[in-house]
Order: sequence, then C-alpha cells, then structure tokens
Amino acid sequence: MKIIYKDGVVAEAQENLENEVLRHTAAHILAQAVKRLYPEAHFGYGPATEKGFYYDIDLGEKKLTDDDLPAIETEMKKIVKENLPVKPFILSREESIKLMEERGEKYKVEHIGDLEPDAVISFYQQGEYIDMCVGPHLTYTKALKAFKLTNVSGAYWKNDQNNKMLTRINGVAFKTAEELAEYEVYVKEARARDHRKIGKDMNLFMTDDLIGKGLPMFLPKGYTIWQELENYIKEKERMLGYRHVLTPCVGTVDLYHTSGHWEHYRENMFPVMEVEGEQFVLRPMNCPHHMMIYANQMHSYRDLPIRIGEIAHDFRFEPSGTLKGIERGRHFCQNDAHLFVTPEQIKDEVGQVVDLIFDVYKDFGITDYRCVLSLRDPDDKVKYHQDDEMWNHAENALREVLTDLGIDFTEEIGEAAFYGPKLDVNVHPAVGAEYTLSTCQLDFCLPAKFNLTYVDRDGTQKTPVVLHRAILGSLDRFIAYLIEETKGIFPLWLAPVQVKVLPVSEKSLDYSEKVYEKIRNERIRVELDDRNEKIGYKIREARQEDKVPYMIIIGAQEVENGNISVRSRDTDETTEMSLDEFVAKVKAEINGRV
Repeated sequence: MKIIYKDGVVAEAQENLENEVLRHTAAHILAQAVKRLYPEAHFGYGPATEKGFYYDIDLGEKKLTDDDLPAIETEMKKIVKENLPVKPFILSREESIKLMEERGEKYKVEHIGDLEPDAVISFYQQGEYIDMCVGPHLTYTKALKAFKLTNVSGAYWKNDQNNKMLTRINGVAFKTAEELAEYEVYVKEARARDHRKIGKDMNLFMTDDLIGKGLPMFLPKGYTIWQELENYIKEKERMLGYRHVLTPCVGTVDLYHTSGHWEHYRENMFPVMEVEGEQFVLRPMNCPHHMMIYANQMHSYRDLPIRIGEIAHDFRFEPSGTLKGIERGRHFCQNDAHLFVTPEQIKDEVGQVVDLIFDVYKDFGITDYRCVLSLRDPDDKVKYHQDDEMWNHAENALREVLTDLGIDFTEEIGEAAFYGPKLDVNVHPAVGAEYTLSTCQLDFCLPAKFNLTYVDRDGTQKTPVVLHRAILGSLDRFIAYLIEETKGIFPLWLAPVQVKVLPVSEKSLDYSEKVYEKIRNERIRVELDDRNEKIGYKIREARQEDKVPYMIIIGAQEVENGNISVRSRDTDETTEMSLDEFVAKVKAEINGRV
C-alpha cells in the first residue's frame, strides 16, 4: 500500500501504520460525505482508532441516528469510486486561520488557537473537501477497499462536559473485504453476547432515563444473581479474617479534601449538595470511610493486619458516551476491602490477596487474563500525589513482592491510582477489549493523610500501610462479564431460576403443584409454568429464553407413576427419576457450585 506524508514523500508503511493510514483517510472520506449531505456541518476531531475511525461533527439542530448511516455510507462509496487524489499542502498559522474561517470551520479555528504560535500547519485536500491534519493518508480515495459505518454516539468537544455535545459517527475500515467480513462475524457474536440485550431478555435488570442514565436497577432475577455472588465472596473473605462493615453513600467535602480525592478525582464526582451549611458529595469510592473506621480506636501491632470489607455503593459521574449497561454505570457496588498492615506484613497480605483472586477465577473458570503492575507517570503533576520518595518506595516494594511471589506481570506507566501503585488483573472477555476485573493497590499515602497509627513493639507510634483490593471488582461489572462469557447460561448455583415445572395439561396440574411445593420447600429456586400452552413451547421458552438448567415435565404417565421426567438445559434427553432423587441431585450440585 502506498501512503503519502505531509511532506509529499511516498513510502511503504508497516502494517500497523497502514491500518492507521487507511482508517484516518476513511475519517476524511466520512467527513466529505457528511458535508455533501449536510452542508451546514462543522467538524471537530476525526482520528483513526484501533479498529476503525470516527468524526465528531456539529450538525446544528439536525439529530442523526443509526438510520441515517446507510445514506452517508453510500455517499462515501461514491467518493471512493471517484478516485480523488489526496493532496497535502502546508500553510502558515495566519493563512490556516483564514482558510478555516472562509470555510466556516469554527472548531478547526479554535484548534489552531491551541497550537504553538510558530506551528506550521498541514492540510489535505480530496476534491472539494479540505481538512486540517498531520497525516499521513492514502494517495487516492479508491485505495480504501473495505469500510462500514457502525453507529452514532455523542461526544463533548475536547472531551469537556462544559463544551457542546457533538455527534460522533463511528466506523471501521480494513485492508480487504475478507477482513471486514471477519469483523462482521465478530460483531454478530458480540451482539449475541451483549449483556444489555441478554439482561433485558432474561429480565435481569433495567434502565430508564426518568431514573437517570447510568443508573441501572436490578430486577428480582438479576438481584438473585447479585445476592449469590455477595454471599459467595463474603463467605470466602470471612474465612480469611475479613470483618464486614456498612458505611454511608455520602461524605463531606472535607473528607475528600483530607484524602486527596477532591484534588485528584473531583471531575469524576457528582456535584456538591449543601445541607444546613455543610457540603456533601456522593462517594466515588470507600477508602476514606474505611480510614475513619480504623481511626475510630487505638491499635497495637498485635491487632494488625486488620481487614475491613464491604459491598459498597459508589457513584461516579461518567460521561454519557462511556456508559454501557451494568458494565459501566454511574452507580455500582464494589467488592471492596482495605487491609491495614505493618510493612513486614505487606508480602504475606499481597500474596493472600493474589491467592484469593486466583481461587475465585478457578471457581468461575476464568483462565484468560494477565497481571499488570500499574505505575504512575512521573511527568503527570495533576493526576498523582506529588511525593517522589513515597512513589519510589511504594513501586519498588510492590514490584519486589510480585517478583518474590513468582507472578508474571508487565508494567504500565500512568495507570496507578493517584495515591499508589497497583496490581491489576485484566481479563480478556469473549468479545471486546480487555479490562480490569480485580485489583490490589499499595498505599503509603492515605494512612499518612488521615494520621493513622498503631503502637509498635518498641512502644513508638507507626503509620500502617494500606492495601486496597477488590476481587470481583464491582458486582455489576462482574455480572456483565459472566453474562457475556456464558450468554446468560449461568451455572446451576447462580441461575436465577434453577428448575421449572412444566405440566403437560390441566390433568397433571395438581401433581405439578405438589412437585413445585416440594422443590420450593427445599430452598431451590423453582417456577411453575401453569399456562395453557403446548408443552413444546414451554420447553423451548424455558431452555432458550429463560435458560433454566432443569425442566421437570409432568404428564399423565408421571402422575400415574408418582415420579418426574427431567430434561437438562444442556441436552435433549429426558430422564425419569423420583422427586427425592432429583432434589438430592440438585442440592448436591448447588452446594458444589456446579
């Protein structure tokens, strides 16, 4: 593939650069098509992305939807067919501003104002369309072989919620039609696994804009899964000496000034609420509350480690364009804990946290993950607490512990919490990019800010070290992960409905009710489908839509013999057995978390 740089040199590019070039060119072709269809459009940014491209556009009062994309895509194909040459040129700052003002590109003019005073600015032209850009690009529009527009979303200009919300048109582009076809197969699989669709179909959770964007509500079946996970992780934590607490969802602004969150995290917090002259905010995390619990009484070195756990409600004001069902919302519940330890206990406690993470992953069959040591970016003077000595000590300590524990990890700059480095365990889901599920953070900063102490062996007061850790991450995200991994086919112990009793006709209804009552009294989650529907329909619905692990089919023969016929979700075979035998089998599987 030939590409053209801003200085006009034609060269062969590496594969990753080739992809960036063709996707960047696709963004320009998208903008040209939009300008042809909507002459009033003004353009913000239009970069290449990992799989494709997007352009942020101000269309005035016009509101685009996904239904408008086919017409734009058709116009893009016309531009490709025209085989327009893509020509670079360079202008001075003054000439650039004049050109963009003449073309009505107010966002480009503002962008020029953000550049260095002596900046030389490059442009690319294809046909009637001119765009300010550093390049590089394809030499002709016809070189763009395979692309597709995917969806319309919103994005604030310069990613600042104080600025205007622009329309973002997203697309993908590949070198060949075959690669695009493979991607479309992937997208189809992603849609089939999308936790938002499955959650709606299975009545697990819901959202409503009247409640608020990013504020999902768990319905009875979804909350059943939630409760099972909460009980599961709390049981494991109790066995390891954790003590669970319950803390409020709000705190004073002074609390977050003390912790440093107000300085380093304020933009992600909900606005201040003022009551009786005092300022409160919804909490974005739980560590300040847990710090105050530790500070509530004196401690000796003999008391440590102290492990405080909580399934805690948190609130973060995420941009609306980033919200995604229960995977990323503005309200979520963390499986959070804070371990107050002496320096000598760091290695053992980190090791115990890591063991717990991997023990949980084994229970859920999670095998595709990687460990990351997330470090600060020393050049970022805004995000991170400024104390080079503390950071060097904390990062070296955590690195040494992970190495001594024999954990394979990579290091990433700029991913630490503002107060300390962390071990992140990133999972690779069945679809989509990897994300962090579990974390363990080493903190020398907050204990000092809150003046936490313990009396050491020699009678002096020392400052404890704190480990922040989350095993399931947030329960919300963990449930979303499980939904997409299993397509909603939960293991028996987690399934919101574990058994469905399906009478063949009204003649078997009385016996079916007795079977239902027996199973329910054994504390097995069971439903009775007594609708006047054909048995085949009931079976298909229970298996394919509700994804129930076991279906009990009761007809005349079962009534006469006093037994039941059991069909598993995983097979079409039906097995006859006694009710007592079935109950024993199901309870054994539930207890074994099958």
